[in-house]
Amino acid sequence: MKRFGKIILSLVLIGAIGFSGFMLGTNLDLGQGMKADDKELIGEMESLKGLLDNNFLFDYEEEDLYNGALKGMFANLGDPYTSYYPADEFTKLMENLDGRYKGIGVTVSASKEGTIKVIQVFEDSPAKEAGMKSGDIIKSVEGKEFDATELDKAVGLIRGEPGTKVKLEVIRISEDKPEGEEIPMMVERRDVKVDTVFAENLSIGDKNIGYLRLSAFDDITWDDFKEKYSKLKNSDIDGLVLDLRNNPGGSLDVCLNIADTFLDEGVIVTTEDKNGNVITEKSDSDMDDIPMVTLINENSASASEILAGAFKDRGRSKIIGKKSFGKGIVQKLFPLENGAGAKITISEYKTPNGEKINKIGVKPDVEVENTNLDLDLNENDFTKDPQFLNAVKELLKEID
Repeated sequence: MKRFGKIILSLVLIGAIGFSGFMLGTNLDLGQGMKADDKELIGEMESLKGLLDNNFLFDYEEEDLYNGALKGMFANLGDPYTSYYPADEFTKLMENLDGRYKGIGVTVSASKEGTIKVIQVFEDSPAKEAGMKSGDIIKSVEGKEFDATELDKAVGLIRGEPGTKVKLEVIRISEDKPEGEEIPMMVERRDVKVDTVFAENLSIGDKNIGYLRLSAFDDITWDDFKEKYSKLKNSDIDGLVLDLRNNPGGSLDVCLNIADTFLDEGVIVTTEDKNGNVITEKSDSDMDDIPMVTLINENSASASEILAGAFKDRGRSKIIGKKSFGKGIVQKLFPLENGAGAKITISEYKTPNGEKINKIGVKPDVEVENTNLDLDLNENDFTKDPQFLNAVKELLKEID
């Protein structure tokens, strides 16, 4: 399969392209090629800064003023995935690319309800030890309340030096308390190693069913996938349940490698930028033809949707569960010379049939509601998992 540079599809996406940063100041050389409107705008900004210098009661740091202006410029685009990051925030943004996190060991996402939702709580993590559960809503960090529009700020505040603690307040909705319960937590930060692949061989009737859950597409996921799937195959499984629920995405290369494992020759995904440039990613003719079904839910996003969309369009696997999140756009991270960075949406991807996913999602072939609000996927209690049980039912039809 053709490969191109590393692209990350999730809350953090990166490309190795840099450009020079810029500063505003009284000695700025406007240059001969600058448009009159741009000169007028910069002049207005300098005028406003002069008003602050002469009238604002309190002291301020010029760096904070400029960072705020740059953040506002990106925020006003109306795209929650396009942002400017000062140097300290950019450093924190880069921390989760290799599967190691200096934080509390959770994955969070902006929910469609406008809250910051805990999608996953990893095993052996500080968050797990503190009692946090997937589905919890993070209401406040260090006493400051956040909503979905401030996701990056909240994540930056949650992360920190190992050994320090962070004060959180979460809201938990359960069958016993559908109105929600506010729970205060004090969670210690650690350097957390995240296992993104869980595998188990299940005996169901006279069949051996392989279960493989991918919680993210991190750099370490591909090697872990190969190792654990190989062990499942060596145990003579009759079929496979691939679980992408609560998977927020990650490395496109890892996603493509896994897709190529199960698909014969053909299109996996296409991406198109604003200039109409199209990149097509294809699988080769080699494939593992084991009978399989794929689980998704409303928290399956980005690279997870690429994988599920490819399997659905090409008839490789039935998709079971709930419609996915609907993040079908690609970002690239541009490092700046001063250590800051900009994350910019650069293209949109489509499934093999040309279907858009952004704000639409992948619709399952068999829609199944999760009726167990207290379900924690990490507990692997399959008897209490209605979506898994329906997936097995569909898989047994494929095997027989």
